[in-house]
Amino acid sequence: MNRILKGMLFATTVLAPAGMAWAQETTLTIESWRNDDLPIWQEKIIPAFEAKHPDIKVTFAPMAPTEYNSAVNAKLEAGTAGDLITCRPFDLTLAMFEKGQLAPLTDLPGMENFSDVAKSAWTTDDGSTTFCVPMASVIHGFIYNKAAFEEVGVEVPKTEDEFFAVLEKFKEDGNYIPLAMGTKDQWEAATMGYYNIGPNSWKGEEGRKALIAGTEKLTDAQWVEPYATLAKWKDYLGDGFEAQTYPDSQNLFTLGRAAIYPAGSWEIAPFKSQADFEMGAFPPPVKAEGDQCYISDHNDIGIGLNAKSENAEAAKTFLTWVASPEFADLYANSAPGFFSLNTTPVVMQDELAQEFVSWRQNCETTIRPSAAIVGRGDPNLDLEMWRTSANVINGTMTPEQAGEETQKGLDSWYKPKQ
Repeated sequence: MNRILKGMLFATTVLAPAGMAWAQETTLTIESWRNDDLPIWQEKIIPAFEAKHPDIKVTFAPMAPTEYNSAVNAKLEAGTAGDLITCRPFDLTLAMFEKGQLAPLTDLPGMENFSDVAKSAWTTDDGSTTFCVPMASVIHGFIYNKAAFEEVGVEVPKTEDEFFAVLEKFKEDGNYIPLAMGTKDQWEAATMGYYNIGPNSWKGEEGRKALIAGTEKLTDAQWVEPYATLAKWKDYLGDGFEAQTYPDSQNLFTLGRAAIYPAGSWEIAPFKSQADFEMGAFPPPVKAEGDQCYISDHNDIGIGLNAKSENAEAAKTFLTWVASPEFADLYANSAPGFFSLNTTPVVMQDELAQEFVSWRQNCETTIRPSAAIVGRGDPNLDLEMWRTSANVINGTMTPEQAGEETQKGLDSWYKPKQ
């Protein structure tokens, strides 16, 4: 009997047809900086894909976010990187493509599910080649404490005048810091400040593209005006905001000590796990009632194909699935605050996330103005806008000086194409 079993085992392992599924099994590895998402990938996303493609196994291998840029570049250079590369937006990943490290994906089935704006973070300057599948964006706005609003008797503001009236009410009440934001780390002043409210002034993509074309300058009124609005925030940020870090601001809000938090939607999941009060959200207030609204709906994460992958066909199968409405719904609802860029609408199960994404219905969307093309030089425009936004709020720089300094830095290296 033992000899019979051994003979059967030999037949199934050595003499089995080469086309059997187990013989074709492929393992794909995904490089990523999103270590917070490991449980989501292991418990939800990968099982959903493998259920439809049992011959393809997927491993999600994240590393520390601060180490990702240098580490993944080193692995690509050494030829040891995984099959799939999680793509940060714009210039960092564009450089990988230009070095031949990422494969072109323009003709990948499923790419038709994304608009040009959705693909813009991972497309060459001439628009001819896309090299990552868009996965998600983050949206800017304001998160507020609903209980605090009820207690003080204020409504969600729609215009700038209403916004400052609400802040004044909270300041007079004295029980809450009106706005939870500091300037010590600088980046919040631009990311949740200038980039958040600015699109209503420079009209979103219209202004961003005009800046790239050189037909608008950072000294123009529509680019200086948001700094003037930020300067007025100073009176509502609470004592010692100049020394207040990003985690300090998060804690002030989630502990119920502040009424409004200038936000990115990535705060949704951690805030909901920490705050014991109900939260709402509103988009950047417009100048006057009835004005067209604009929101920063910034491309944040995509995924591309390592040009040297030995499993390119299996990887393309996975990427086509990532481009599908099924993945869009699964990812957006597994990671609330990271919104699908797929043209098929996703209904969010999280109410606060649904509030953010609902703004797309009425507001025009844009990306951060320093993200593409004009942010490649030295001095770096993004870093300059961090610094100037913080200085304007601190009162150490005028809005006009901020416009002049950022434009001077841009002029020192950037020449628009004629």
